[in-house]
Amino acid sequence: MEFEPVIGLEVHAELQTRSKMFCACPVVDATQAEPNTAVCPVCAGMPGVLPVINQRAVEYALRVALALDCEIATHSLFARKNYFYPDLPKGYQISQYEYPLAQHGRLPIFTSAGERAVSIRRVHLEEDTGKLTHITPPGGESFSLVDLNRAGVPLLEIVSEPDLFSVEEVRAYAMALRTLLRYLGVNSGDMEKGVIRFEANVSVRPKGSTQLGTRVEIKNLNSFRALERAVAYEIERQSRLLSQGQHVEQETLGWNETEERTYSQRSKEEAHDYRYFPEPDLPPLVIEKAWIAAVRAALPELPHARRRRFIENYGLSPIDAALLVNERAVAEYYEAAVRAASDLPPRMIANWILGEVFAWMNESGESIEQLKVSPDALAELLAHLQAGEINQTTAKAVLQEMLQSGERAAAIITSRGLRQVSDADALRALVARVLAENPNEVQSYLRGKETLANWFFGQVMRAVGGKANPQVLRAELERQLSELKSHHAN
Repeated sequence: MEFEPVIGLEVHAELQTRSKMFCACPVVDATQAEPNTAVCPVCAGMPGVLPVINQRAVEYALRVALALDCEIATHSLFARKNYFYPDLPKGYQISQYEYPLAQHGRLPIFTSAGERAVSIRRVHLEEDTGKLTHITPPGGESFSLVDLNRAGVPLLEIVSEPDLFSVEEVRAYAMALRTLLRYLGVNSGDMEKGVIRFEANVSVRPKGSTQLGTRVEIKNLNSFRALERAVAYEIERQSRLLSQGQHVEQETLGWNETEERTYSQRSKEEAHDYRYFPEPDLPPLVIEKAWIAAVRAALPELPHARRRRFIENYGLSPIDAALLVNERAVAEYYEAAVRAASDLPPRMIANWILGEVFAWMNESGESIEQLKVSPDALAELLAHLQAGEINQTTAKAVLQEMLQSGERAAAIITSRGLRQVSDADALRALVARVLAENPNEVQSYLRGKETLANWFFGQVMRAVGGKANPQVLRAELERQLSELKSHHAN
């Protein structure tokens, strides 16, 4: 029997506010700050303290919910989610449960099968937990350290419907959501710092069935690689169990990165296990319609809309458009270059950014904002290429020097004497000289070895240091070889 997966994702994204969700403690880089230095009685859960809602965190959450085309609740409630774990100082987490901030949204994704929208179940606010570091000294007893710097940091939970049906769709959804959060300026997207974490709900069912299978939840996946591999492993594991007539246990799983397998953590909790009840220290969160309208009006062009526009306006392929749109700064760099070079084909500019510029960024580690080559400087270089002043090979070499030094293309071309030879008379003489100096090769060509035409082309190029205009040279070479053929035939 064939099986198909059904997957839903819960994504936890830290919001880039200056202070925490319910207190004035600063949000610090958990990978850089000294442990337990951004903590106060509120986020440490001391008795008698009162939380206060961070307005900027609510605004950021509204941005995301509106960008996901969600229905915004004008009244929502915070609740206490009760469980006991060392990184949860209060013994409960302030979250939203029955009455979340937003519901019923959608996120367009792009895969090899095309574009479709994934349904969003809910978007709600909560606070993050602290961080545990587990230590196992050689020959000693294991212990754990608690850092509460992250406790109370604003966290947005985005829950999809079980609306993903392959590992490819899971990755596309996760990447599309990360891109959206970065476009909106609410999250850095820095996976290594744990500012986005995934939890995957995975089940499999017989192909063609509409019934959902028994699902498991894989917790705390903090990279695309871990997400993909954990989901793929779990699909294969569950399919194998069902094929052998066994059943899948509903449970919470972890992911062992070293062994590349899931492992059981505990039986799956249900909502009643957390004993949710309304947070008594916080009033209902009231969102005025005027505020919703103001946040909506300030949204930037969203990634999927920009991708469609790049395809329609610039004639880009869906894949190229998606690559350019993936980072907002890259998309803006590309459009700035297109504006600066209105006479150049937009696809030509896209090819150079996706090829040479991306290769440089991968090699150097520079971001698009750190490049020494501005969009108009790139446009200027490509204008020299389009005008036939330099050829493709020379243009690539010039761009490399521009990326290293920041010097403009015109100055490099002039100072290095790189301007290509396009003069028809000069190339006519050079072709004639090469043919005259290689009579044996000419005779072989006339006897039918026509691949020697490329060899003659290379000899002329070598004679001018690679600076001949290839189109002019190719046309002149073909003309003279054609004449020789005609004479030989007579």
